Amino acid sequence: MGVPRLITSCSFMPSGPRAAAPRRDDEPVRLHSAEFAADPHRAYRELREKYGSFVPVEISDGVRATLVVGYRDALQILTDEARFPAEPAGHGDRHTAYADCLARVDLFALRRAVEQIAVPLINRFCRTGEAELLGDYAIPLTVGVVDIMLGLSPLDGEAAHTATSQLRDAQDATTAERAERRLTATFADTLAAKREQPEGDLISRLMDSSPDLDDAELIRRITTLYLAATEPTWNLIANTLLLMTTDDGFRGGLLGGVLTVRDAVEEVLFTDPPLANHCPRYPRQPQIIGETFLPEQQPVLIGLAACNNDPAVTGDRTGNRSHLAWGAGPRACPAVPVATMIAHEALELLLDAIPELRRAVPIEEIGWRPGAPHRALAALPVTFPPCAPL
Repeated sequence: MGVPRLITSCSFMPSGPRAAAPRRDDEPVRLHSAEFAADPHRAYRELREKYGSFVPVEISDGVRATLVVGYRDALQILTDEARFPAEPAGHGDRHTAYADCLARVDLFALRRAVEQIAVPLINRFCRTGEAELLGDYAIPLTVGVVDIMLGLSPLDGEAAHTATSQLRDAQDATTAERAERRLTATFADTLAAKREQPEGDLISRLMDSSPDLDDAELIRRITTLYLAATEPTWNLIANTLLLMTTDDGFRGGLLGGVLTVRDAVEEVLFTDPPLANHCPRYPRQPQIIGETFLPEQQPVLIGLAACNNDPAVTGDRTGNRSHLAWGAGPRACPAVPVATMIAHEALELLLDAIPELRRAVPIEEIGWRPGAPHRALAALPVTFPPCAPL
C-alpha cells in the first residue's frame, strides 16, 4: 500500500493515468528540470508565444500532461466541473471531505499555535545576526503547526517530516518508494492511535466524516492533507520573505506602514505562488478548446504563475485578488483561511522581531528547487542587526 505515484513526482497532485502527450509533433517541455526552475517566467513567455494557451509538458520522467498558460482558458477549465473534474475516475469526493474538516479549524487557536512555535525559533537566531530563513524558520514553523492541526504525536510528526524530506530529495525510484512506505507506515500508526482515542484534530475529523472508507483510502487522504499543508505553506512564507528582502519598494512600504504583510503575500501569489503548476483536471471525454485537442483522462495542469501574468489580463494589482494561486471554481483550495493565517502570522512575528532583514547573497545566487508543481527556494540566507530575544 503506497502513496499515489504522482504524489512522489508532483507534490500532492492526485494520481491519474499516464496518458500520451498532447497530439503535437513537439517534444514536451520538461517542467521538472533545473533549467526550467532557474527562470520559469522567461519560459512561460516563450511557451505562450510558441504554443498559445496549451503547452505539451512532462511533469516527471515519462509522465506527460498539458499545461494551460492562458488565464481565460484556465478559468474556463477550473469552473467547468462537468467537463473537467478534479479527480480521476474512482477517487471519490475528497475535496468535500477536506473542506468540511478545514472549515472547523479554530483560527484563534491556530494563531496561538503559530506564535507558540515561532517565538522559540526566532530566539534561536535573533542574537546571531544571520539565519537561513527556509530551514531555520519557514519549514520548522509550518511543520510544527501542521502537526498540531493534524494531531500528530511528536514521534509521528518527526517521522512524517523525515519521510517527506527523503521523498522530496529522492534521486531515484527506489529511494522514493522507500520514503513512501515510511510515510504510509507513519500515518497507519497515527490512524490506529486515532481509532483508539479520537480527538478534535483534523485526522479525527477526517475519519468521522468518512466512516465508510477503508484504512488505505484514509491513509491516502491523510498523506495528501499533510503534503498539501506543509510544503506549499512554507514556500509561501519563504517566497514572501524573498520579495521583502529583494524589493526595496516593498521593504520600504512595509517599514513605513504604507504596505501590509497581506499586500506582500498577495504579490507573491501573483508572481511566484508556491504551487506554480497545479490544479490537475481530467477531461471526462475528449475535448477541443480552440484548436487544441485534450484527450479523455489525460492530466491538464493549470500554470498558475503563467496565467496570473498573462499579458491579456495583467494590469494594476492594487487591491486585486484575482490571481489563480488558490485555484477557482467549485474545487478552489478549501484551506485558504488556514494557510493565509499561518503565513501572515509567521511573517508578522518575524518582522516585528527583526524588521531589518537583508539577503546575505546576491539575487543571482538564490537557488530554486527543480520540480513541476512548486516554486520552492533551496535556501534563503539573510543578515540583520542582532537583537534581543522575544
